[in-house]
Amino acid sequence: MMNRKNFLKSAALLAGSTFVAPHLQAAASVNVGGMPVAGKLKKALGFDMIKEELSLIDKFKLVKDLGFDGIEFNSPVAHTIKELLQAKSASGIEIPSLVNKDHWSKPLSDPDPAVRKFIIDSVSTSLQEVKELGGDTVLVVPGVVNEKVSYKTAYANAQDSVRKLIPAAEKTGMKIALENVWNNFLLSPLEAARFVDEINHPLVGWYFDIGNVLRYGWPEHWIEVLDKRIFKLHIKEFSREKMNNEGLYKGFNVELTEGDINWALVMKKVREVQYKGQWITSEIAGGDRTRLKTVAEQMDKIISLY
Repeated sequence: MMNRKNFLKSAALLAGSTFVAPHLQAAASVNVGGMPVAGKLKKALGFDMIKEELSLIDKFKLVKDLGFDGIEFNSPVAHTIKELLQAKSASGIEIPSLVNKDHWSKPLSDPDPAVRKFIIDSVSTSLQEVKELGGDTVLVVPGVVNEKVSYKTAYANAQDSVRKLIPAAEKTGMKIALENVWNNFLLSPLEAARFVDEINHPLVGWYFDIGNVLRYGWPEHWIEVLDKRIFKLHIKEFSREKMNNEGLYKGFNVELTEGDINWALVMKKVREVQYKGQWITSEIAGGDRTRLKTVAEQMDKIISLY
């Protein structure tokens, strides 16, 4: 297993071959004379946000017409790889990342070794799938803490599981991105950064969900600390007033740009850390084409602040 230093050395020796980590290629492409060049962010949405009864290819074409650049799927995927590649080719829509769909019910931190083996195998499948689909990242929830699984146990098991996934990441060249969710685990940016740094591998980083941290923090603070560890960005909005007055989860019941996120400051921080992930993906309530058009326009407002 390679650590970060050895991996970088190997990647340099392999320059020109097919096995160079995608984020290293991206880093090379956006630095000219040592000066970072800000590129346009691409916008994507979760596949389940598309609520119209259409064929797979027509769903791809619909979101293309609405101005999206990509779609994110849950994995292992419910469609065949061939079907998804055909839809990509017919529409021009990309599939930049996948979200493993087993990580909540069978977390990487589970005390049962059989459960951890299941999810390690599942994430390995996701890494292979995202490679075949032309993407570069798999989102994974790092672990879950509850009354039956202590913080100490979850931390140790989660790190062990992620380390066991590194051979699959190296084999595929795909990235493992851990996401901040409401899992009672890795509750501060300093802690999240420490978790990634202790893994110490360039294919292990963070999938930062901007809206998820409003419950107990500020996304700009997380971006400042996570910095180059951020592989991809999820966006959703959040209202602390709704959370306090209507209930915890009602905080998400607000339109993009109309909640408590300071998008100008957030995008300034994204720019300052020289985000190389290219994509921002919405993970909110979807609907028909009218609703998705509204989401695309809201995302354009946010991207314009980058």
